[in-house]
Amino acid sequence: LMVDQALELLDVRPEDRVLDLFCGLGNFTLPLARLAGDVVGVEGDAALVERAQANARRNAIGNAQFHTADLYGELEHQPWMRERFAKALLDPPRSGALQVLDMLPRLGVERILYVSCYPATLARDADRLVNGLGYRLRAAGVMDMFPHTAHVESMALFERSCRASSYG
Repeated sequence: LMVDQALELLDVRPEDRVLDLFCGLGNFTLPLARLAGDVVGVEGDAALVERAQANARRNAIGNAQFHTADLYGELEHQPWMRERFAKALLDPPRSGALQVLDMLPRLGVERILYVSCYPATLARDADRLVNGLGYRLRAAGVMDMFPHTAHVESMALFERSCRASSYG
């Protein structure tokens, strides 16, 4: 249900190129690839990237590429940093995605779906997206995936506002 909700919110079209940061073993990347023209998944753990590639092969998905990169480190020389993407999905760990947010407008990203397991970093990163980078919060929700605990998964959808279209 969570993947279905993510696909619906991100509204992926066949002509879209999608960037999936913190992609893990392709939980979102592979379903995105069934709808998009191309999807690039990036993950810091090389073993997870290998599993994502194997999952893509096993599912006969040929339009998904995977890269290993420290998303909290220097990214300027990564090959995918020279590409353009219409949409992005971020599914960071509890520490959030603050370090990668500034590159999204430069890559042409107009629509971002942020999946979060920690509301505090989602709030911090949402502030940067809205007040620093010119995105607007369009939708938000919470899923109780771990009943009887305090842990929730959140999703927030951001779109570039008209006034920010000339950024980067």
